[in-house]
Formats: sequence, C-alpha cells, structure tokens
Amino acid sequence: MSAEISIRPLGRPGDLGWVVLAHGETYADEFGWDTSFEALVARIVADYAAGHDPAREAAWIAEVDGKRAGCVFCVAADERTAQLRILLVDPAARGRRLGERLVDECLAFARQAGYARIRLWTNHPLAAARRIYLSRGFRLVEEETHHSFGTELTGQVYERELAPAGA
Repeated sequence: MSAEISIRPLGRPGDLGWVVLAHGETYADEFGWDTSFEALVARIVADYAAGHDPAREAAWIAEVDGKRAGCVFCVAADERTAQLRILLVDPAARGRRLGERLVDECLAFARQAGYARIRLWTNHPLAAARRIYLSRGFRLVEEETHHSFGTELTGQVYERELAPAGA
C-alpha cells in the first residue's frame, strides 16, 4: 500500500507552529542544535506570517497520508533575488523525494514571480539538502565558519540563475 503524498500551500491553522516545532525538534535530535536555531526559524516564520506579498513570496507543506511531513519557504531577498528558506523533511518521511518536490515548487514559483536568481543559506552538516540543491543547478558561492546553535558550523551560500517562466 503506497502512501498518499501531496504538496500544498502553507496556510492551514497549525502550519506555522508545526514548521517551528519540526525544525526545533529535528535539528536538536539530528545535530544537537540548541533552541537558538528554533528561535531563528520562529523569526523567519513570524516575518512571513506578518506580511508577505503573495505575488512574490510563498510557502508549502508536504503531507504524507494527510500529516505534515515537510516544508519550504520562498521569500524576497531583494527585487531580483528570491531566497529559499527553511527546507525540512521529517525523518520519518524521507526517501520519498519530498525535499526535491519542495525545492522544485520553490523554483517554479520564483520563476513565475519574475525573480532573476535564487539563493539560500545552509550549513555543512545538511548533506542531503546540499545534494538536492546541487542537482537543481545551485552552486556554492560563499562559505564561512561560525559558532551558532551551540556548535561550530560552516555556513554556505548557494545561488542559481532562473530562466524566465515559459523559457
């Protein structure tokens, strides 16, 4: 019996809180990150909820059998640049290509919204996400070590150009 998988726009009651909760718990369990990471995600989510422009910014929830299992946000970095933020796939739902589908949704939206490029910031332990980004044409443009979330990390910025919608 196969699972029912869907990607839908973020917007149901509980979605925002789930994004924060899932990030906090998952990154603590997998990487030992402290609550400062959860606080960062809460700020990103609160900023989005407080006033995003739906023509230029969007977010999605992946579901498996009707339960939240992943998310991604696409927000404006500047007039010409979109930013992919807070991609997550719940550990129990991995292996179903949800991360790829969420990134593809974000890329398609960014193109349709008229952005010329898209960028993202991640950290070196997130190897599975990095594989998705590289497979979608992102390239590493910057790296910097930092102490964040209770640990030593190498922050990485990836970018890619976007072809206009329909090109």
